[in-house]
Amino acid sequence: MIRDTLRLNPPPDLFLKKCLDDLSFINNILVSLSQMTSETSGGFIDYLLDTEWQFSQLLIEFSVDSSPFSIRAFPETREKIASLRTESDMRRKTLEESFVLAGDLAEPVVSSAELTGLLGGM
Repeated sequence: MIRDTLRLNPPPDLFLKKCLDDLSFINNILVSLSQMTSETSGGFIDYLLDTEWQFSQLLIEFSVDSSPFSIRAFPETREKIASLRTESDMRRKTLEESFVLAGDLAEPVVSSAELTGLLGGM
């Protein structure tokens, strides 16, 4: 939904706060899901890592100059986006390390988002 909002190029004064709130909500859900992984099977981790990757890409899209909410146009969002990216990167690294050590990700897997990105030009 946030990606669609970015593509629509809405008036930032109406949508910036809501989109930042939505990004925080997604981040909080990913925190909860990451904490639950110790209780679930390894197959879940692939989906969670894919979702973390997509969230990271969304944060990049949100902050680039072509975004209606770019950091250049709204420097006050820089700290918030940087904090969300740092948290996401740390979660992804922790998840990858813990499940590689457990043997659940012995073989690299291309996620559906990565495959779509790679084949997007076709």
